[in-house]
This record gives sequence, structure tokens and C-alpha cells, in this order.
Amino acid sequence: MIYRNARAPRGAIVASVSLLALGLGAPQSAAAQTAASPSADQGTQASDDIVVTAQRREQNLQDVPIAVTAVDSRYLESRDISSLDQIGAIAPNLKIERTPGNKTVSQIAIRGSVTINPAITFEPAVGLYLNGVYIAKAQGSLFDVADLERVEVLRGPQGTLYGRNTLAGAVSLVTKKPTGEFGGNVEATYGNYNARVLRGNMDLPRVGPFSVKLSGQVKKRDGMVETVPNPYPQAVLARPNSVDSVDNINSWGVAADVRGELTDRLTVDYFFDHSKTDQRPQNSQLVRVNRNGDPRDIFDPSSPGYAFGGAFFPLNLYVRPDRQSTASLDSPLFERSTVTGHALTAEYKLGEVSLKSITAWRAMTFDDSLDLDGSPLPVANTERHSRYHSFSQELQLIGETGPLSYVLGGYYFRDSGGTINPQTFFGGAQVYDSRYASQTRAYAAFGQVDWKILPNFTLTGGLRYSQESKNITRLFRILASPDVPAVALPLTVLNVQKGDVPDAKFHAWTPTAIATYQPSKDVTLYAKYARGFKSGGFNGETSSLAELLQPYKAETVDSYELGLKSRALDHTLTFNAALFWNEAKNMQLSVFTGRNAAESFILNAGAARLRGVELEMIARPAPSLQVTTSFSYLDAKYKKFIDGGVDVSDNRALPHAPKYNVSVGTDWSPYNGSAGKLDLIADLSFVSSYFTYPYPLRAALPSDQTAYGSESPGRTIVNLRAALTRIPLAGVQGEISVWGRNVFNDVSPSNFIDFGPGFGGLTVAYFNEPATYGMTLGVRF
Repeated sequence: MIYRNARAPRGAIVASVSLLALGLGAPQSAAAQTAASPSADQGTQASDDIVVTAQRREQNLQDVPIAVTAVDSRYLESRDISSLDQIGAIAPNLKIERTPGNKTVSQIAIRGSVTINPAITFEPAVGLYLNGVYIAKAQGSLFDVADLERVEVLRGPQGTLYGRNTLAGAVSLVTKKPTGEFGGNVEATYGNYNARVLRGNMDLPRVGPFSVKLSGQVKKRDGMVETVPNPYPQAVLARPNSVDSVDNINSWGVAADVRGELTDRLTVDYFFDHSKTDQRPQNSQLVRVNRNGDPRDIFDPSSPGYAFGGAFFPLNLYVRPDRQSTASLDSPLFERSTVTGHALTAEYKLGEVSLKSITAWRAMTFDDSLDLDGSPLPVANTERHSRYHSFSQELQLIGETGPLSYVLGGYYFRDSGGTINPQTFFGGAQVYDSRYASQTRAYAAFGQVDWKILPNFTLTGGLRYSQESKNITRLFRILASPDVPAVALPLTVLNVQKGDVPDAKFHAWTPTAIATYQPSKDVTLYAKYARGFKSGGFNGETSSLAELLQPYKAETVDSYELGLKSRALDHTLTFNAALFWNEAKNMQLSVFTGRNAAESFILNAGAARLRGVELEMIARPAPSLQVTTSFSYLDAKYKKFIDGGVDVSDNRALPHAPKYNVSVGTDWSPYNGSAGKLDLIADLSFVSSYFTYPYPLRAALPSDQTAYGSESPGRTIVNLRAALTRIPLAGVQGEISVWGRNVFNDVSPSNFIDFGPGFGGLTVAYFNEPATYGMTLGVRF
């Protein structure tokens, strides 16, 4: 069986219910103090005001001895940020892309480490968390969260406190908790491309020990690329357009947060989120086919191979290197995703000790169909139909005694998922039935202790042990092919069922050691060592039995970091810096070949050195003005890359590792009076050029694949917003804002699919969204 429908596990909340019973039977004590919220009149992102949980306990951001960037609700609301793909500029050396062709699948890179293949059998390099719950797969990870409290970006390995697949770092999304007081807001947005957004949240009055907050949003937008009839009569096999436009938006999501303050010691939070999209994907724009006369150049009329493919499929006619606003496409085009999550968090406090349980179940369905040739010719169509669910249970013991502060915990995770991946090429001349599925069981125990040896000097030591196992199911059949006699079809190449292949087992020790020195209350210096671990597994996309029988190894990173965190001028200036040196081993490099149902193969071929510098500054020269800047430099280089038994480390590209990353943001409030508060916001983000695949830098033959064929030139994006808030309106507050995103219309390509010489050098690109603008009206009550 290739995949199963998601089902909620029995006994999923046993640990949390046990804590609940413990708290109800315990004597009551004084309620724990909570951090006061900063005044809304203060700066939008005062880092010394932000309390984070980067080390699994509440700490002031500037006191945390790791490279972490956090933005609060004021920053997020002022920029209308509600989704993961909108935060790529908030932290140095953080780059978030949509995977090629999709708008609900993420590709997150931190400090040059990334997973570029979004298949459900692969693991991400950056851990993604929603309210402390791990979101395990890239598919379906770009969903809207209507009411975020803060976003934390932890750079560098987080293997001790967060565990598997936080090799490069972690991104934590935290929603606002119920207040117990009636209130909320509603806002409506209209923009170009007929964009419409309706968003709102409501806090309900407290009833007994329970408080409830409800939130939701609906987003719609017409397609950014319109389809037009085939412009080339000589393309006689061109088919009618399958849709009237592509790259539209049609999504909605809801969330409910219930807090039960059952005793002075016990708090229970239940969080439910559900989001759904039913839209058309990004345009796969054809930007290149090989034209060198090579026999493999099947779309080049001068090539001997043209008689096979090109005589019937003149794809070269549709090549356009620059972003187009129109296209002709014949394949079915859709992207549908449904994500549902349940999380129950119980925290029991006894003096300086807290026991926390986080129990979660998440399910995802994902279906898409892509036209991968960017033309009305039936050259390449692929679909994915994925089903996935996961269950996790984490227990944490957090406390302090004398000079010691500690976090101890245990973690259990299991998941099951699979994909049906039918593919059709050359009008049905080649048809593949490709299916794969996998299950994971993972266990971990961890602990971290801070020892305050002197009032201004602390040593931190931590260790995590992780153990997991995975299985694989794989079916690959050829349903049509000119290379296979019709009497031999369908031809089953692989049919590996659960249990046919021994489970792959992995384990890892991931330590952390930090020395922290605070010469003054406003200066923190630290030195840190940490190890990160990204799980190995099976390549579900392969058509080779030999590769399927050989699991790829886990990837590790040893990271060394020096950091400075400082505040000056009465906390009107914040300056943070980090120097890092990462040594990556057994790098999991996904190499896309474009052969045998567009498969990829996985190389554990690489060792790399990734080093760099990260700078962040927040300046508030006046109460009404704040300037936020960040700069990062990344020097990424392979130390080893074995391909075919040869070290080709000097001739391979590191994907998604731009050398420079710069952002500048200004928040100016020139007016704050009886008529409201005026905010003027400008943000600039710059990402230098980067490769998107680990391909050769130099080619032996003109038609061979090189990394430069799928290199992004980078981008410079400028966003502007003017907002008048706190407008008095009969007992409520009104808001109005006008905004523009990418106002200078940088439409450089950000991602690619390069099929390589095995498929005529066909390459499609995915471009930045063009300039958008609009107006938002809102009411707070």
C-alpha cells in the first residue's frame, strides 16, 4: 500500500491529561508573573523588550547566548506578515523560497545549508515550529497564520534542545494567546490583480478558568500570468490552454486557541489550526533548451536527435529568458493543500520548577499538477498526490536551583506519508506510474544546564541522544515508452513493499557548549560549539533498486561561533554580531537528472566549510523613528565532493548559498495625536546571486549541465507602507493603510528546474512576483 489516509492516534493526549490531573489535585499557590507587554507607543521592534523561548524557557532576547533574531507582533502587523514565505528578510543568512512551481511548499536555507528537494521522503535542513510543535515536511508548510505574536529565527545547529533536522537552525512561529477580555480586529484588503483579503480575530470574555481566541482569514487573487492562444501555427501538436491564467491565490484558514488556567500552578493550552488552498501554481516559464547540435539536443533543429522529439515538438519556439506576463499552457494546472493541526500544551509550575507537556497531531494532503515545459505542447506533465500525518509528544522539565538553570526532556515522534507521482511526456509516448511512501519512528532524550559560576560568567553544557528508524515503499512502472515493446507493457521496474527492505536506523549525539561573559548589563559576549543532525533515509524517487537498497547517511554539522550582543545610549542602539565556522559532513545533495520519471539521486558525497559574519543593528535616534539593519557574508566551499570515485570539489556549486544578504527597514511615526497615529514604513532587502543546484561549474561538452544554467542573479526588493491607525470611530479604532510590495518591480528568477542534457537541456524558471499595491481598511474593538 503506497500511503494511508491520516488518522488521529489513540491515546494522543495521555501525557497532557496526566499533568492536568496532577495540577487539579495540587494545592494552589500565587500565580506566576508574566512579562508585561511593551507600550504600543514604543518602537516597532525594540529587541530589548522581546521575550523569546529560543532555549525552551523565557529569556530576554539580548541575554540569549546564541544567534537568534526575533520580531514581535507590532513588527508583523505593521508589515502584514502572516506566512512563512514573507519573513525571509528578517534575519541575516536566512533565505526562504517557494520550491519550483509551488506556492505552499517551502525551501528554507540558513548559513548555506538547505534541502532543495521537497519530496515527502526527504528531511528539511531547517526545523519549522508552530507553538512548539514540529512541522516535519516542506509540502504544505507555507500556510497563513492570522494572529502571530512573534517569529524567532535561530541560526546555527539546534541539535540539543530541538533535535533532528535542525542542522542549519530553526524557525519558530508563536501565536498570540487569549487575553480573556473581549476584543479583536477585522480588516479587509484590496489590491491589483484583483487581490482580496479578509482577516480577523476575536478574544472572547473569560468564562471561569477558560479564555478563547478565534482567528481566520480568506485570500483571493487573480492569476499573475494570463494564458493566450498558441502563437506558432507550425507547432501543429499544440493544444488549447487548460486554464485562463496561472499563479492565482485562493486560500482560507482558521484557528482556535483555548487557554485553561485551571489552578495557579496549571495552565493548559489547546491550539487548533486548519488551512486550505485550491489555486493554480506558479508559471513554469521556459528559459532555455540546448542549441549546440549535440545528438542529445532533442529540441534543436540542427541536432540529429531533433527527428525524435523536435520534429513534432518544436519547443525552442517558446524560449523566453525574461519574465513574461502571458503564456500558452496545455497541462492540467492545480495546487491544492489542506493542513490540520491539533496541539495540547500543559504546564505545571511548582516554585522554580515547571513541567511541560506538548502533544500534537498534524495531517496534510497535497495535490498538484504542473506543466513543466512552459508551452502548449504536451512535452512534460507531472502530478503529485501526497498524504501525510504525524504525531509527537514532548516532555520538558525546566527549573533552576542556586547557580544552576536547566532544561531536561524526552521526545517521541512518528509519521507516515506517501506520494503518487504520475508523469506523462511527449504526448503520452512516455508515461510513468511512480509511487513512494515512508514511515518514521524517532525517540530522543536531552538536557541542557546553565551554571552561573560568577555573577557575569556562565557555562552552558547540553547533550541530546536521538534514535530513529525509517522504512520505504516504492512502485515504479513504465506504462508507455518507445524503448519498450508494447507487448512488454506495463513494465514494473520496482515494486518494493513495506518490509521488503530492512529499516534504515540512525542515531546521533548532538552536544552544545557555550561560555557567556557579561562585562556589563548591556553587553553579552559568548563562544559556542554545537552539532546539528539531519536524518538520513531512502530516496523514494529513484528507479534504481541498488540505490533504494542503500539508504543515504545522516548529515552532520559541527559549528563554532563567537557572538556579541550589546545595547547603548540608554537602549536606543542595539548592535549584535556573530562569527561562525561550520564544518558539514555527509552532505545530502539531491541531483536532479531529468531521466526515468524525472528522478533525482542522493549523494552523501560532500564535506563543506561554511563560514561567515552576521551583523544586526536597531537604532532609535528619536522616539518616533527606528532604523533596523542587518548584513551577512557567507563564504561557502566544498572540501570534498566525490562523484564517480573522483573528488570534484573544485567543480561543484553549493546551492542556495548567496554570498551577501542585506536588509534595511525604517519605521517613522511623524504624527501621533487625537486623529490617530501615522506610520511610514520602508523596507529594502538584497540577496546576491546564488546557484540553485549542486551542478558542475565547468562542463566538458557545450550541452552538458552546469550550475550557471540555473543561477539566480539575486534580487533587491523594496516594500513601502503608510498607515493611519487608532482613528477614533464611535468607541472603536479605525485603521487605513496603503502599501506597495516590490515597488521597483524586480522580477529576477528566484528558482529553476533544469532537466539537463538527458532531456534536451529543458530549463524552466520561476520569477519574483511583480509590483503589487493596494489598500487595507480595519477596525479594532
